[in-house]
Amino acid sequence: MDGETVYEQLRSQIVAGVYEAGQRLTEVALSASLAVSRTPVREALRRLESDGLVRGSGRGVTVTALSSAALAHAYQVRAAVEALTAELAADRQRAGRIAPAALAELEADEERLEVVTSAGDLAGAAELNRRFHLGVAELAGNPIALDVLDRLWNQITVSTRASLVPAERPDTVAGEHRELLRAIARGDRAAAGRIAGDHARATACAVGATPRGE
Repeated sequence: MDGETVYEQLRSQIVAGVYEAGQRLTEVALSASLAVSRTPVREALRRLESDGLVRGSGRGVTVTALSSAALAHAYQVRAAVEALTAELAADRQRAGRIAPAALAELEADEERLEVVTSAGDLAGAAELNRRFHLGVAELAGNPIALDVLDRLWNQITVSTRASLVPAERPDTVAGEHRELLRAIARGDRAAAGRIAGDHARATACAVGATPRGE
C-alpha cells in the first residue's frame, strides 16, 4: 500500500468517524492496523495535519476537533464559497455546459437525503448532505473552490459528528435544497448564490456556530 492510498484510507476513516475527534493515534498502531510500514503512515499523518484533521500530540497525533469559534469561522467561509460555487454552477447551466444527468443525480441525492432523514439515520443523513453540497460545487467547474469546500466539510463533519441530533428543520432544509437546484437549473446566478449562502448561514445558526456578537 503506497503513501497516497494510506492517506486516502486514513482520511476516509477519520471523516467517517472510525477515529473520533480527540482520539490519539500513533504511527505504530496505525501501521499495524493497515499492515504497512511506518513511513507511509508518517507521510499520511503529515498531510492530514495540513488538512486540519489531526494535530501533533507527543509522539503521535490527535484527531482535531474545531473550537466553537473555529467552527463558526468555518461556516462563514463555507457560506461564502458555496454561494460562489452555486453562482458558477448557474452560469455553466445557462451556458449549456452541465449535462442533464448531473442535475438529475443531485435531485436523486436530495430525495435520498429526505428519506434517510425521515428514518432517523443521522450518520447517513450527514453524509448525504455533505455529498449533495459537494455535488453542487462539482457543477461549478472550479477545482480550487471544490478542494476548499472538501477540506472544510471534512473538518466540520469530524467536529460535529459526536453532537449529531435529529434535524431541527428537515422540511425547511429540504425545501432550500430543492429551491437551490431549481435556481441552478434555470441558470439564475443571483438566486442560486443567495439561496446557497443563506442556507449555510441558517445551518450555522441552527447548530450554534455563529461568531460572538452575531
